[in-house]
Amino acid sequence: MHELSMAQGIINAVLETAESNNATDVNEVTIEIGRLAMINPEQLEFILGVLVENTIIQDAKIVIEDIPAEIECYDCKFHGNAVIDEKDHYAPLVKCPECDSLSVEILNGKDIVVKNIVIEKPDDN
Repeated sequence: MHELSMAQGIINAVLETAESNNATDVNEVTIEIGRLAMINPEQLEFILGVLVENTIIQDAKIVIEDIPAEIECYDCKFHGNAVIDEKDHYAPLVKCPECDSLSVEILNGKDIVVKNIVIEKPDDN
């Protein structure tokens, strides 16, 4: 289950960012998950919920955004969102929606990114 190591990496990144900005609390974390990242969003969200306990992230709203697979087709030159055949979870087929070709370049949709962190800082009185 690589969701655990990915969740720990996300938590570490959020905590580092919060600490470097003198945050007293984290209110919201937005995470982008590409359709080809091979991560189950529900499992990731559950694991994040466990890992944030007793941290300044524990009451934060976790927002997970699904990022489609963007391709360029070598055959018909289509540029846009791909069709993904996920019958095999470990090796999904990425096809062009215009010509059904498998000869495509994947431009986006494989990454997992912490897109936004909303924090609270102490008042400087």
